[in-house]
Amino acid sequence: MSEVLVIVERSESGVRKPTLELLTLARRLGEPSAVLFGPADDAVVAQLGEYGAVKVYAAADPVVGEYLVVPKVAVVSDLARRVQPAAVLLTSGPEGKDVAGRVAVRLESGVITDAVDVRPGADGVEADQSVVAGEYVATSTIVRGIPVITVMPNAVTPEPAPVTPAVETVAVEADLTGAARVVSRSPKAATGRPELADAAVIVSGGRGVGSAEAFGVLERLADTLGAAVGASRAATDEHWNPHEAQIGQTGKTVAPQLYIASGISGAIQHRAGMQGSKTVVAINKDPKAPIFAIADFGVVGDLHAVVPQLIDEIAKRTT
Repeated sequence: MSEVLVIVERSESGVRKPTLELLTLARRLGEPSAVLFGPADDAVVAQLGEYGAVKVYAAADPVVGEYLVVPKVAVVSDLARRVQPAAVLLTSGPEGKDVAGRVAVRLESGVITDAVDVRPGADGVEADQSVVAGEYVATSTIVRGIPVITVMPNAVTPEPAPVTPAVETVAVEADLTGAARVVSRSPKAATGRPELADAAVIVSGGRGVGSAEAFGVLERLADTLGAAVGASRAATDEHWNPHEAQIGQTGKTVAPQLYIASGISGAIQHRAGMQGSKTVVAINKDPKAPIFAIADFGVVGDLHAVVPQLIDEIAKRTT
């Protein structure tokens, strides 16, 4: 059975959830092999093995953390040429897409980004993408080279398949001429909420929220649901929320199980960033707001009246 290379994204506590999702998908295509950057800590290796990683390729050279993507691209490309995997899977995100595009060029392979499903097909690996604001699902097959695919977080529920991985150390042989180097790092302030791209539930606000202070009610709802907080471009342009919270064509692309859009009209630019959401709940005073066209459930009303009642009702049902 062919290997499937899964590029690991680490977190402070181990491995990020989207990586476990990729390992679950990889088992459909072959034997998952994790590509790990940094030290192969026993806890991290054990977590990867719990979700089916038969092998762990560890690139522990410190140079990986000193430069942006170039060393990672070199490692993944060299491994792919050597093991000829059935596919290379990465998490959709700024770095994942950057690495995927560069690897595909080096391998002279096709690349698919923002997939929501991956499976074997009659002519190779098939990938589904949610397109046109979620109205359609496009199914594509890479017909040249080793398939390189980035997968949206929350595309699948991680399923354990415990094995004991074999660990192999790999060298980093990268041409760093002209590569961007990391000169400093600043820790991100902790909120206790999940990362936007990883969150299974997102509470998002737009111009209808009214002010930065008024976002507090959405943050309360998010904390009640264990959710992340997002925003439309209109809200971030008003500095009611940081730009890193922006969801949309010029912000982040998300695909949570539940997306609650509060005070968001639903312009196509915003819908482009959340169209892969499994269930969409819209709260808006305007019954003709475009967001209702893609919502699974809608509430026509003032979010400042609706959301506090929702918080109270959730509290009643969870205590």
